[in-house]
Amino acid sequence: MSEPDEQNIEYERVQAPLKQVTAKSRAQSEYMHAIDKADVVFGIGPAGTGKTYLAVAKAVDALINDEVSRIMLVRPVVEAGENLGFLPGDIGQKIDPYLRPLYDALYELLGFERVTKLIEKNAIELAPLAYMRGRTLSDAFVIMDEAQNTTVAQMKMLLTRTGFGSKVVITGDVSQVDLPKGTYSGLKHALSILRNVNGILVTQFSGKDIVRHPLVQRIVEAYDKNERHS
Repeated sequence: MSEPDEQNIEYERVQAPLKQVTAKSRAQSEYMHAIDKADVVFGIGPAGTGKTYLAVAKAVDALINDEVSRIMLVRPVVEAGENLGFLPGDIGQKIDPYLRPLYDALYELLGFERVTKLIEKNAIELAPLAYMRGRTLSDAFVIMDEAQNTTVAQMKMLLTRTGFGSKVVITGDVSQVDLPKGTYSGLKHALSILRNVNGILVTQFSGKDIVRHPLVQRIVEAYDKNERHS
């Protein structure tokens, strides 16, 4: 049986308050469908594939339609060799740069004023992963971005905090781990042991799914080719 023509596939879409978001590739459409279907979803692949943006769009849709009572967006705060304790400023100033891509997606989908009000009402929470310890994440749409920079213990901590009525989407790029040398990525570990667990789905993106400038796709493919041969 021949593969269906890409042009004739009806891709998944979601209507956010300020714009309609439509999948631009088969993998993106499968990812959006997986988020509807499973309680825990992993979106794995290079930057620019839409894995974080689409997850935020699905979270906004779930919140607007009262499927969850809040959105929780988290990131590990140790990236590219920077440690939170050594950055200048108070805690808000310190974590904002790490969470900026998540803010940007929210602003584009909901608008600045609405996002601000939802944050004030605790309907949207953006926080470093360390702040999740000891909490039960019930009736929430949880997105963990840059998950390749979690430790095994951090990943287990988040996944075992999942409560009733919650959905967890974990995004990351296993080729971009910024953890200290010798520290095993929690994302790599989770994928190795959870891929076949009932209720968990994994979507793998590739350079073909990059929706940024075409040059970005070629750059990613060149690096991937180099890593395969090194």
